Amino acid sequence: MGSTILSLCHKDTTFNHLKQIHSLLITLGPSQNDCLLPKLLTSIAPTSKPTHLAYASFLIDHVQPPTSTHLWNSIIRAFSTTSEPHRSLVSYSTMRRNGVVPDQHTFPLLLKAFPKLKNKDPFQFYAHTVKFGLNLDQFVGNSFISVLSGCGYLEAAHQVFVESAQKDVIAWTALVDGYVKNGHALEAMKCFVEMGLVGIRVDEVTVVSALCAAGMAGDVWFGRCVHGFYVEAGRVKWDVFVGSALVDMYMKCGCHDDARKVFSAMPSKNVVSWTALIAGYVQCEKYKDALLVLKCMVSEDVKPNQSTLSSVLTSCSHVGALDQGKLIHGYIYRHRVQVNTLLGTGLVDMYAKCGCIVKALSVFSKLPSKDVFTWTAIINGLASHGDALGALNLFSRMSQNGVLPNDVTFMGVLSACAHRGLVDEGRKAFGSMKQVFHLEPNVDHYGCMVDLLGRAGYLEEARQMIEDMPMLPTAGIWGTFLSACVIHRNFELGELAGSHLIKLDSNHSGRYVLLANLYSTWKKWKVASGIRKLMKGKGVEKIPGYSWIEVNGAMFEFAAFDKSHSESDHIYLMLENMLVQLRLSGYVPDTNLLAF
Repeated sequence: MGSTILSLCHKDTTFNHLKQIHSLLITLGPSQNDCLLPKLLTSIAPTSKPTHLAYASFLIDHVQPPTSTHLWNSIIRAFSTTSEPHRSLVSYSTMRRNGVVPDQHTFPLLLKAFPKLKNKDPFQFYAHTVKFGLNLDQFVGNSFISVLSGCGYLEAAHQVFVESAQKDVIAWTALVDGYVKNGHALEAMKCFVEMGLVGIRVDEVTVVSALCAAGMAGDVWFGRCVHGFYVEAGRVKWDVFVGSALVDMYMKCGCHDDARKVFSAMPSKNVVSWTALIAGYVQCEKYKDALLVLKCMVSEDVKPNQSTLSSVLTSCSHVGALDQGKLIHGYIYRHRVQVNTLLGTGLVDMYAKCGCIVKALSVFSKLPSKDVFTWTAIINGLASHGDALGALNLFSRMSQNGVLPNDVTFMGVLSACAHRGLVDEGRKAFGSMKQVFHLEPNVDHYGCMVDLLGRAGYLEEARQMIEDMPMLPTAGIWGTFLSACVIHRNFELGELAGSHLIKLDSNHSGRYVLLANLYSTWKKWKVASGIRKLMKGKGVEKIPGYSWIEVNGAMFEFAAFDKSHSESDHIYLMLENMLVQLRLSGYVPDTNLLAF
């Protein structure tokens, strides 16, 4: 009878049915109940449903705790894969209080919860492996190498690796992957090479980690060696994970043509492969190509995920493809794609950079959860639209909501203050970085402050800030200062900035143009002409500026005096009409700045 009742418990059992099954077991009497309750827990554990597992915890705490290590392992495994992984640690603690001894399967199952935990301290559990003589078990040791390295304890992970009696491919791969996850690409590549030298046969997972390290380091030579020796030679199977890793590696090394060839030759592709290609094009600033790949992806009935759509939205943001961005937003709505913080941030950023700040605010307000990147996107959006007060207001709300700003957030705040001339607010925000939020201002933040002070005419204070910087000022900072000197016609400080600029960035045409404009404003035509001759003598050519425009969903690129477009005659005719309207409105161009 009891076995028949327990057979009703399976993965699709509802919570109410679960309680009914337990009630039926109780009616069988104490002797049957005590015998069948552990079996009920065994039936519940594999379901991994939060409500079921919570009920299992209640039974353990208030009715009858299991005495079988196997059953405790099932409960720990079930909790480690749920949204409440800390319950697996609580279950282990309860298990020990009831005198149940762990075995070689307990700790690997327990450690699966750590990637989801916030406060990660696996050392206490390693002490237990030593206590129960399980620290030399290969399965347990490999699990600790992976968890320790994943939690950032690389030295401890390496020590466990060294002390391992048998170092198999899993142990080596865990160490390589740990170096990659912690940003130690060179160490990962060295470990991969050493692995081959000692005769360990690598597998597909190891190759993926090695390719990630090569991409992180930008070492295309190492990546090509792994590609040729292991993948092309057939030493490992060219599956979708290896193919995606190859695409990602070549893209991160700037070899987008090689990445496309690998992608085309892949025997099978999934959403990860397509996303790797799209994200790679975005990283290589091939935004139009990224948009085209998305069209091909959808045409082949591959559904993009949140990461795919986020990458494409980044492309739309950079080229101002508002129509494309709206189509993607519509796709998200029609296909009920869950808008997580990553995708929500992408939508906010896209609308803000495409000029629709009202729509960006609307999307922002409807997001169920917002992280620092979401807040930063909207603050920067308001700053770029000249709404400094709105940006400062949101910055204040961000702090009230308990979200700590990062260095990019302060870039937006300081930029907003600079465009509106809010000097006092900018000084206050800059000072709060270190004093309140314990963030060290970098060279870009100093650049924003120089821009803020320079625009407002505080040139001496700006010069003093440059001199007091804890790092060497870059050409960009001197360029910003020089622009302010041109605007406010301070020729002495302008000459000082110009001399630094030419030394620091002698191959940038814009530096010469700024300095020549300063001398032109000062009516020093011979000196301005000398700057032009110096530029020509060094072989520096002006870098053409490009603009993008979207018409009916298609992107068009233009350079100065460009006549490649089929409608260029009509375009220039419209420009002439606009110039006429400007003159009629009283606009007079400043011819002093036409030295070039």
